[in-house]
Amino acid sequence: MKKIGTLVLGALLGILLYVGVNRTNIKLPAFLNNSSNNTFQSGPQVIVQEKSNVIDVVKKVSPSVVSIAIKQSPRRIFDRSPFGADSSTGTPTRESGIGTGFIVSANGVIVTNKHVVDASGQYVVITNDNQKFDVKNVTIDPMNDVAIIKVDANGLTPVEIGDSSKLELGQTLIAIGNALGEFKNTVTVGVVSGLDRTITAGDQVGSNSEKLGNVIQTDAAINPGNSGGPLLNIGGQVIGINTAVASGIAQNIGFAIPVNTVRPIINEYLATGKISRPYIGVRFQTITKRLAVLNEVPEGAFVSEAIQGGPAQKAGLQADDIITELNGTKLTEENQLTDVIRNFKVGQNIEIKYYREGTIKSAQITIGEAGE
Repeated sequence: MKKIGTLVLGALLGILLYVGVNRTNIKLPAFLNNSSNNTFQSGPQVIVQEKSNVIDVVKKVSPSVVSIAIKQSPRRIFDRSPFGADSSTGTPTRESGIGTGFIVSANGVIVTNKHVVDASGQYVVITNDNQKFDVKNVTIDPMNDVAIIKVDANGLTPVEIGDSSKLELGQTLIAIGNALGEFKNTVTVGVVSGLDRTITAGDQVGSNSEKLGNVIQTDAAINPGNSGGPLLNIGGQVIGINTAVASGIAQNIGFAIPVNTVRPIINEYLATGKISRPYIGVRFQTITKRLAVLNEVPEGAFVSEAIQGGPAQKAGLQADDIITELNGTKLTEENQLTDVIRNFKVGQNIEIKYYREGTIKSAQITIGEAGE
């Protein structure tokens, strides 16, 4: 024991002597090597000012992004007085945020999604600085999930339209919108996740579905309420309209209509005040190959309604018919009715084939003009 104690004592003395001899070679932390006082020394305060392209884009474009709300009473949506109150209760009407839009003309022309508004609804537009304008007119594009609304205003700030054909995978994108119909001008950032996607947008049971082709996929968060808002490149140009988000277990999979699809629609409206598109006047649901096999019917467009006075109704089509061919072009899951109709001109006479009660029939039909 005495020997072990002597060794330990010797080791400690050796360490002390070494530190004493070599003290000048030891660099102690600044807060320990302070012979003048025992307080911490602080340097000058550094103020960091964050500056980025994303911030610049948000500042530039936010004044051009609007929230679209539907006017309704807390109790009922009718019987309102001219002063904005329910005439039976005196309770002020409220505005329920439902979507987003962006200004394309200083005199109050705004682009949004078709599924955000309808021609018979009463809407109000709320700008980023809380100005409110009643929507005077809603114009629907029957071929795309696009609508144009008009408010009486001047001096608004329009967006800059970009070129969606120049997009590349991985490119930075910015989405601005009225998230959840409550948080206006919410900003999310992501990248181009995919191009030329084809999706079928609709509810969970598949009704009121619509096929959208050539859409942009992005991981920038797109929530309910973002619909109709702009998808922007890093230069602050609109390159898409936020339209849909994948549901279920998917995360950060959103879709936008390319702005190059929308550009001619905007130009036509600005020039003529309307959107004119070829149509045949039917409401339909696509019969996929799987449904066709299960039901022993041909692929095509199942007619749920032949609109009274429309071209199809005049040609003899009716509900429960299945349109199989237009002017020699077969309708399939990949080549749907809306895709084929785009190839025809208003006033053009074509042959239409349809299936009814086990027989394929044909008729001549004159392409009509769809517009609001």
